[in-house]
Amino acid sequence: MRQRTRVLVVAIVVSFIAFLDGAVINVALPAIERELGGGLTLQQWAVDAYLLTLGSLILLAGSLSDSFGRVRIIVAGLAVFGIASVAAALAPDGVLFVLARGVQGIGGALLVPSSLALIISTFPQAEQSRAIGRWTAWTTAAFLIGPLLGGVLVDLVSWRLVFWINVLPIAAAFWLVRGLDAEARPEARARIDWVGAVLGVVGLGGTVFALIEQGRWGWASPGVWVPLVVGVAGLAAFLWWEARSPAPMLPLSLFRARNFVVGNLSTFFVYAGFSLGPFAITIFLQEVAGFSATAAGLATLPPTVLMVLLGSVFGSWAGRIGPRLFMFAGPLLFAAGFLWTLQVHEPVDYWVQFLPGIVLFGLGMSVTVAPLTAAILGAVDPARAGIGSAVNNAISRIAGLLAIAGIGLVAGTGLDVGGYQRTAVATAVLLTIGGIVSGIGIRNPPRERLSEPG
Repeated sequence: MRQRTRVLVVAIVVSFIAFLDGAVINVALPAIERELGGGLTLQQWAVDAYLLTLGSLILLAGSLSDSFGRVRIIVAGLAVFGIASVAAALAPDGVLFVLARGVQGIGGALLVPSSLALIISTFPQAEQSRAIGRWTAWTTAAFLIGPLLGGVLVDLVSWRLVFWINVLPIAAAFWLVRGLDAEARPEARARIDWVGAVLGVVGLGGTVFALIEQGRWGWASPGVWVPLVVGVAGLAAFLWWEARSPAPMLPLSLFRARNFVVGNLSTFFVYAGFSLGPFAITIFLQEVAGFSATAAGLATLPPTVLMVLLGSVFGSWAGRIGPRLFMFAGPLLFAAGFLWTLQVHEPVDYWVQFLPGIVLFGLGMSVTVAPLTAAILGAVDPARAGIGSAVNNAISRIAGLLAIAGIGLVAGTGLDVGGYQRTAVATAVLLTIGGIVSGIGIRNPPRERLSEPG
C-alpha cells in the first residue's frame, strides 16, 4: 500500500472509531439504564463522561501530536480507547461504566486531531483538500451506520457488544499504522499547556457534575454547589491563564476576528441544540413510545441522510453568496422541526408527530453545518486553520456536554411526554438564539472573494 494511501486509510479508520462511538451510544442508553440502573442521571453521564474528557482535552491532544508525533499519539489513543471499550463492556455497575466512558473520551481526544494532522503533514498542499474531503465522506458514514448498528446489537445480543465491537477496527488500525512512524516525526517539539489542560478539566468537570447531580441532591447540597463554585472558578482561571500563557492551548488572539467570535458563539448555541434534541428523542422513542433500539436508530436516521445528500450543496451555495443567510435560516429550520414535535401525546404516532419535524431539522442541519464551518475557518489566517478548527471542534463538544448535563433542569427526572416537550422547547430556544446571533453578527466576505473560483 502506498504511503499516502496508508496514511489516509489510518486517518479514516481512527476517526471512524471515535465518531462511531458517539453515534451509537444514544440508542443503547435505555438498555444500559435497565441493566445498570441510575435513571436519567446515568444516561446523562454515559454521554457526558465521554464528552467531558474529549472536549476538555482535544486542544491539548493537538499539542501532544505536534510534540511527540502524530503516529505515536494515534497509537496511544488506540490503546487507551481499546482498553476503555473493554472496560465499558465488562462494567458491573454504573460507576465503573461512567469511568470507562471518561477514559474512552481521552482516547477519542488523542485520535481525532492527530488523524487530521497526519493528513496535513503527509499530503502536499495541492492534494490536502481532496484528501480531507475523502476523510470527511468516509467518517460521515459512522453517523449513518452507528444508530442502526447500535440498535441491532442491543436488540439481538446486548448493549455490551456496542463496546466489544470497537476491538475489531482498533486491531485493524494497529496493523495499518505500522511503518508510518518514520515519516510522522515532528521537526521540533511544541510546548504543552499542562496548566491550561488541568484548569479546563476542573472547570468543565465541576460545572457538569453540578448540573447533572442537582436533580438528585438539589442546589442547596454542598455536593452540588461546591463543585459548581469550583467549576466556575476553574473556567475563569482557565481564561485568565490562557491570556498569559506563553504557549496557550486556546490562543485567545484568534477571537480578534469578528466572524470567528460570532461563528463560535453561534456554534455553542447551535451544537447545544444539535446534541440536546436528538438525545431526548432517542430516549423518548424507546422509553415512552415503545420503540426497539433498532427502530429508534432507523427513526432518527433521516437527518444524517439529508446531511450526506445536501450538506455539500448548501456549502457550495454559501461559497457563492456568503454564509450569513444559511447560518441564520438553518438553525431556525431545525428549531421549527422540534416545535413540530410538541404535538406529541400518548399513544405516540411517529409518522405524524415526529417524522415531519425530524425531516425539517435534518434540513436545518444540512443548511447550517458547512457554511458555519467555512465562516469560522475563513476568518482565520490559513496558517492557523488547524488550531482554528480545533477550537471550533472543542466548543461544539463542550456545548453538547453542557446541554445534556442540564437536561434535568427542564425535563425533570425523566423524559415522559411533559419532560420531552419542555426539552423540545429548550432545544428550539437554543437553536433560535444561535440563528439570530449569526444573522446579526456574521459578515459575508467581499463579493469579489465570493466570485473567485474554488
